[in-house]
Order: sequence, then structure tokens, then C-alpha cells
Amino acid sequence: MPAFLRRALTFFLQRLLFSLAGWRAAWASETSLRMWFGVCVVSGVAALLVPLETGARAAIIGLGVMILAAELLNTAIEEAVDDISTTQRARARKAKDCASAGVALTVIATAAAWAVGLWGLATG
Repeated sequence: MPAFLRRALTFFLQRLLFSLAGWRAAWASETSLRMWFGVCVVSGVAALLVPLETGARAAIIGLGVMILAAELLNTAIEEAVDDISTTQRARARKAKDCASAGVALTVIATAAAWAVGLWGLATG
């Protein structure tokens, strides 16, 4: 194997391990991540069982993954803000609230994908 491919593979595997460590840490401490994971599993399985169009299925499952990604980013922001200072500050609150809003928007997008998919099923 050429050296540049070996380096690229090593780089990729290291990042994969970092990501797995992040997932494990968040899973262990974040109830909301575990809750959204359960919701996304149920939603994804339902998307596969309901006779939706392929695009609707892909959107629902992909947006479910985005909910989990947004929740992980929300957790990262909350952890960083809490690590910087324990005092209540308006900018820290804003950062946390904006991150939470990002999660909410991904949930709304997923609900919209479900609505459109079901609408297409009902009218198709």
C-alpha cells in the first residue's frame, strides 16, 4: 500500500475513534441524546414500513441522523460554555439557547418530511 494511502487510512481511523469516544461520552451523560436516538430509530423503522416514496424515506432517515448530529453539537456547546465559566452570563445563555434551537429546527424539518411523505401517500 502506498504511503499516502496508509497515512490517509490512519488519519481516517483516528478520526473514527475520536468520534466513537465522543458518541460514548455523550451517550453516557445526555438523556436527550438517548431520547432522540429512540425517537429516530422508531421514525426510521416506520419510514421503512410505511409505503412512502423513496425520497421521503431518505429525507426522514437522513433528517433523523441530523437530529442526532445537532444534539451532539448542542452537547458540545453546552459542555464548552460550562467549562469556561460557572457564572450565569447572557452570552453563554444565548449560545446554549441557539444550540438548542438548532436541535428543534432539525426535529421540525423531520416532522415536515413526515407530513409531506404522508400527504403524498394520501393523495398519490
